[in-house]
Order: sequence, then C-alpha cells, then structure tokens
Amino acid sequence: MGWFEHNKPLMVMLVLQFTYGAVSISTRASLLEGMNPRVFVVYRQAIATLAIAPISYFSRRKTTKCCIGWKSFSLIFIAALIGITSSQMLFLEGLYLASASAGSSMFNLVPAITFFVASIVGYEPVNIRSLRTIAKILGTVLCVTSAAAMALIKGPKLLNSQLPLSNSLLLNSSSGSDNLWLLGCLCLFGSSCCWSFYLIIQVPVNKNHPDHLSLSAWMCFTATVQSATVTWFTDPNLEVWKINSYLQLGSCLFAGIVGSGISLFVQSWVIERRGPVFSAMFNPLNTVIVTIMACIFLQERIYLGSVIGAVGIVIGLYVVLWGKAKDLEEQQKKMMISETDEIKIKIKTVGVLVDESKPLLHP
Repeated sequence: MGWFEHNKPLMVMLVLQFTYGAVSISTRASLLEGMNPRVFVVYRQAIATLAIAPISYFSRRKTTKCCIGWKSFSLIFIAALIGITSSQMLFLEGLYLASASAGSSMFNLVPAITFFVASIVGYEPVNIRSLRTIAKILGTVLCVTSAAAMALIKGPKLLNSQLPLSNSLLLNSSSGSDNLWLLGCLCLFGSSCCWSFYLIIQVPVNKNHPDHLSLSAWMCFTATVQSATVTWFTDPNLEVWKINSYLQLGSCLFAGIVGSGISLFVQSWVIERRGPVFSAMFNPLNTVIVTIMACIFLQERIYLGSVIGAVGIVIGLYVVLWGKAKDLEEQQKKMMISETDEIKIKIKTVGVLVDESKPLLHP
C-alpha cells in the first residue's frame, strides 16, 4: 500500500498524458471530418461549464461563499479571452492546418515563454550570474529556435488526404499546400503565447477570486459566451453548428468533460502533492504519445524537420525545468532558514534557555 500511495501521482500523470493525447487525436479527426474549429471551441467550453458549474455550486454551499465583484469579473473576462477563447481557437486552427504531433510539440514552448514573460513583468527573478538563470535563458532560446526550425524546414505533403479548407479563416481553396504547415505552426505558436500570458494573469486573478472551483466555472462560462460571439460573426451560417456524426459528438463530449473538466481536478491534485515542476515534466511524454497515435490512427507522416524540432523543444524544456527546480530548492532552503531564525527569536523573547546537559524532568 505504501508503494502504491507513493507512486500514485506518477501513475495518474501517465494516464493523464494518454488522455490528453486521445483528446488531440479525436479533435483533429473531427476537424478533418469537416467540423468547424470555432464551433468545436464553443461546444467544448459549454460542456465543460455544465460539468463544473454544478460541482462548484454544491461545494460552495458547504464552505464560505466567495462573491465575485466587478474587478474579479473583469480579470476573469480578460483571462478567459486570452487563455481559453484565443488560445483554443488558435490551437485548433493550427491543429487543423498542421498536425496533431506539431500541436503537442509546440505546447512544450509554454514553460519557456512563461519564463520570458514573467521575467519581464517581474514575477521571475533574473540573475545573469546564476547558473539557474543561464540554464533557463538557454533553454528558452533552444525551445524557440527548435520551434522555428519545425515551422520553416519544408518537406513533402504532410497528410494523405486534402484538408477541407473552407473551414479555415486563414486559407481559401486557392491557397497553396506549402503554406499549410507554416501557418499552422504560427497559429500553434500564438496559442502557446496566449496560454503563457494566461498563466501570468492567473496571479492577480487568484488574489481577487481565491475559490479555484468557482473560478474554473466562471472561466468556462465566460469563454463559452466569448467563443460563441466570435463564431457568430465569423460564421453566420447556422449550418456550421450542426454535428454531423457520432465522432464529432463524442469528441466534443470527451474534450469538454474529460479534457477540460476531469483533467482540471486531476492536475490540481497532482500539483498539490508533488508541485508544478513534477506536473510539467510529463509534457514531452504527450508529444511522443500523440505522434505515435497520429501515425496509427490519422496516417500522419513524420519528417526530419519535425523530429529535430520536437527533440530540441523537449531538451530546451527540461533545461528550463531544471533551472526552475533549482529555484524551488533555493526558496525552500531560505524558508527553512527563516523559520529556524523565527523560532530562535521567539525562544529568546520568552526567555526560555534550554541546557542540553541537564534533564528536562527532575526526579
């Protein structure tokens, strides 16, 4: 039982990565079948809202209520617009134009981009003389360079079948197929940047609305309204809202309930027990899983440029995570030292002097 409890977060993260891989594959299969990417975002967030909102409501009845004000709502609106609506729409557009493996590889840029943005706004300490900071900077440069190599190195046609380009906002039927890969990678890179900005915005959002479950419900609801509004203006035809197959329906339900609902609780559970670095270390595994599953189920081809770019992104990611892990170790040491100093000060203040040469209990 002790071994199982100790390795439970490891097993949970492995299952979670396979779940993320299944979400990516099923989503891309639905898009290739003709489902509109922006409509998919609306359905996914609506289903996630229906899954999270009842749990949030009944859980808050047993705890202290956390009211939402105009400031909190404004921050939630901005965070949902950047981190969910924009990020997911760009991601699905890139997933639609490039490939599932490219989407998974590009998402590994998030830790590096987050470090770069956090260092600019002052959330991340930067000491150019520190080996940890140098490692994070070099890892960020390697990640971005590898992503650029993945996008710019050309190769033969990626898919065995033609994409239904009418569903894309970026290309029309007369666009050349050589632009698909580059535009798709640019969309995936933009999605990673949006998600990194979202992580930065979470700092003020959590301060103003500390109820995480209620916050998730509000995020999903706000993103549903935002994505529905964008879809209404970009695709006014009501035909795009139709779900034409069980595959599309199952993909929406699976992505909404499992990909956005259950995974939220599982991810929070793992971070609470092992920390965010432990959770982030499993991201490259998702790249391998998605690449293998895409080759088997979607007949996607693997090219040299993609392999080199993905390997470089993974190496850069682990370099950044190593630097971040060292930062956490340094912070823990400082906290232990400060707590020890506080205990010593309290003992001196009370006037209790302990002599270890004498017993505490006298006969």
